[in-house]
Amino acid sequence: MAYIKFKELTKYFGFKTEVLPKDLPGYALEYTYYDEKIIMGYKNSKDYIVFTTKRMYLFDRDVSGLYYKKIHVIPYKSISSGAVNFRHGKADLLFSMDSGYQIHIKFIKMNHDKKENLKKIYKFIFLK
Repeated sequence: MAYIKFKELTKYFGFKTEVLPKDLPGYALEYTYYDEKIIMGYKNSKDYIVFTTKRMYLFDRDVSGLYYKKIHVIPYKSISSGAVNFRHGKADLLFSMDSGYQIHIKFIKMNHDKKENLKKIYKFIFLK
């Protein structure tokens, strides 16, 4: 009998609300390092993403049925390529990691100012 090892190729996240650092939940702040400054956070009904000066933290929560919380900590230096895609009222961040893992982050209900904030985060990650 043969087994094939399965590797999740892409993880999708969707966010719609900006969250200021002071309004993030306590568990999100527990994972950041003392020397990191939080740039911005985003949330949807159950998940959060936090952008700091060194890393991206994705909090993937499932509140239906069996409760779990999966935390992805992604150092910016491990991102090998990225793209930003702006559409009417929406934006996407697409990242490929050095390991081949891909992350697709969708942002909805985005006006011009929110897109500008996202553009600053993207520039911070790739143009430092």
